[in-house]
Amino acid sequence: MRIDVLTLFPAMFSAYLGESILQRAQTAGLIAVNVHNIRDYATGRHRVTDEPPFGGGGGMVLKPEPIFAAVEAVAGAATPGPRRILLSPQGRPLTQALAATLAAEPWLLLLCGRYEGVDERVRDHLVDDELSIGDYVLTGGELAALVVIDAVARHVPGVLGDEHAAARDSFAIGLLEGPHYTRPVVFRGHEVPAVLRSCLLYTSPSPRDRTRSRMPSSA
Repeated sequence: MRIDVLTLFPAMFSAYLGESILQRAQTAGLIAVNVHNIRDYATGRHRVTDEPPFGGGGGMVLKPEPIFAAVEAVAGAATPGPRRILLSPQGRPLTQALAATLAAEPWLLLLCGRYEGVDERVRDHLVDDELSIGDYVLTGGELAALVVIDAVARHVPGVLGDEHAAARDSFAIGLLEGPHYTRPVVFRGHEVPAVLRSCLLYTSPSPRDRTRSRMPSSA
């Protein structure tokens, strides 16, 4: 699966994408994440990417020209091209079911908004979809894009190691997982419930299992 991200702040992505499950998935060739700087597609000596909005009001709006140019450069004339997704508070909520659906797409292009958002012509004439990760305000779409990448990648075959792992995640059937316990049986006077001790045999994990055990059980 290929994922391209368009942002004004590409350095925000390197730390998270370079660790844990996502790093291993990229090394194994299961997903390919490419981060592009929108400013590289702006014109003029100062490469301006934002302007005050018509009609007044505070904040700045991302200009359409560099965004269109960036999308067209990344997507090229490929057919079929990527599914173009704008991260915005107006978007439909990201859910576990939607993440699984997006994982079936061979190519996603995620556009990170910034400041007061993007010129409306981007929303009307460039993107295919809009996603939101919650009803609150973020400084930009970068964190939202990372959430989408993480949630979607978990559904790509091979990323979690166990092909059935994603189906057992929280929200996979609309419910949260139950509580989990491990050794020691008693910690500061608090015991693992007897029902778990009576029906499950704790087995020391192998080094490979220890790696898997560090993978989160829910998004």
